[in-house]
Amino acid sequence: MANTDNKPIRGSSEKPDHIMLSINGDAKKTMTVTWRTDANTETGYCLYRKKGSCNWLQCNAENHVFASDIDTSRIFSAHMNNLQSGTTYEYTCGSDKERSRIFTFTTEEENCTKFSFVCVSDQQCGQPFYEPDYSGFNRFLKHILKKHPDIRFIYTGGDNTDCGQHEQQWNGMFSGCTDIIESIPYMMTMGNHDNRGFKDYNEVESTGRYYAEPATYFNEQFKSAYACNGPEGWTPENYTFDYGNCHFTVYGVNEPVLVNEWSKEDLKKTDKTWKIASYHFPICYSIPEGANYDAYPMMMECMEMNDILFSGHEHNFARSFPRRNEQLYDRPSEGTVHYTLGNANGHPPGSRSIWKVWHAAFNPQEEYRYFYTLVEVDGCKMTLTAYFDDGRIVDKCIIDKEKDEILPFALAPVYSQTRLMYKGADLGLAACQTPPVKQDNVWYIPAAILSNHIGGTVTTDVGTLQIQLYNTVVSFKENSNLYSLNGELKEMGSCVFRGNRDQLYVPVDAYCEAFNMKWCHAERNNFISIEKESEDKPVPVQL
Repeated sequence: MANTDNKPIRGSSEKPDHIMLSINGDAKKTMTVTWRTDANTETGYCLYRKKGSCNWLQCNAENHVFASDIDTSRIFSAHMNNLQSGTTYEYTCGSDKERSRIFTFTTEEENCTKFSFVCVSDQQCGQPFYEPDYSGFNRFLKHILKKHPDIRFIYTGGDNTDCGQHEQQWNGMFSGCTDIIESIPYMMTMGNHDNRGFKDYNEVESTGRYYAEPATYFNEQFKSAYACNGPEGWTPENYTFDYGNCHFTVYGVNEPVLVNEWSKEDLKKTDKTWKIASYHFPICYSIPEGANYDAYPMMMECMEMNDILFSGHEHNFARSFPRRNEQLYDRPSEGTVHYTLGNANGHPPGSRSIWKVWHAAFNPQEEYRYFYTLVEVDGCKMTLTAYFDDGRIVDKCIIDKEKDEILPFALAPVYSQTRLMYKGADLGLAACQTPPVKQDNVWYIPAAILSNHIGGTVTTDVGTLQIQLYNTVVSFKENSNLYSLNGELKEMGSCVFRGNRDQLYVPVDAYCEAFNMKWCHAERNNFISIEKESEDKPVPVQL
């Protein structure tokens, strides 16, 4: 596990490694480079010059010691300032004793309104345990850059590592980015795996899983790489940057209420044409058991101030209709497009994904393929093309702000008869003739049909209905405004009645309260949506 100088595999040394460019300031005038050495190397600097020039400029680096679970190293960051826009530079970083080779980068040009960047997500890899193999991801990134040599930066949707509270994971990630992010900025979103750790981290059965809040290892390594302009105490897992006519907001996965307030104020200040954001967990999720109430509605206000929100997590692709305040629309001015970025390391989803009511485009990505999205900005027009690594186009759409349209045209559903959705999925055949009903301003739902659809155990008798679901037993009775919750009587504001196809209709408020669910009526689209924060997968009880 360790080499002769008592350093772990891929441990730090005098020679600079983990070299990464990032945008931290005005991309026309600045570029930041971050690197790692052993802790004994106490000073470092960057030399840079216009490509072809003979005169090197020197920029001293700030640094701090990073003590991880396996190593003690030093992280350096140099901010190359007073650069000229639209210019290619050469640089080398390190100390007097050990230096990197020469790399290049190009600054943003003046009045930039036409450029492209690439999005990837969920490239994490956990094996081999002590030396995670990101070589496939490395080949994939090089394939992307060969196909799209003019992209300005790489933007990730999170889960850059498998367990980010263990440094061998970051060592693996950097190995997968070698010969790439030294020359093109790497703008990471933090995912749940990036702040995940285990108290006993071993290759047999890691135990004591926890999530660091704040994300210690992420924040310590990149606190000078990315702008510390997020909410105090929660940077750089939350940060913003500008490029061209776009304002980018990167949301971490912690403290949603605080992040919402920070982001609202930040977004009010920008005058950029496009507001683009990333948040690892999809709001418009695809997996059957998905949930979004850990962030939505707490971050609804700030998220829906953006034109597009990139996400990852589910290892499949999906693009939503513009969404605002639970309603689905057709035009980009009417809502936020939620875009799930698939996975960039050949990992099919761990849970079967399905098309949901909010999806304008979808692919389960259950093939062993790598996935990326090319984003091309051209003034008020943005083209997003999703690719598999074999060149097939998964989806292509154009968002045009001037025409206020999205191509290819797709209309969000508007139902003539109210539909019932659970976690974004239609109840299907059984619910065709048992729609929700509104009486005296109260919405009622066919409780047995919904419960069967979810996977609950439903027992009926004359005028009675008992449901076992999510470790809860609830009984309803026809013409009664009382129900039993695990044996305790509760009062409802309205009575249960017998409705379509002899089904007992229960007030949706009472049903959701009994099973700790949330609901809303999407008035524009005319469906009732029910959500539960739990991702448990209920199945009927078998005696």
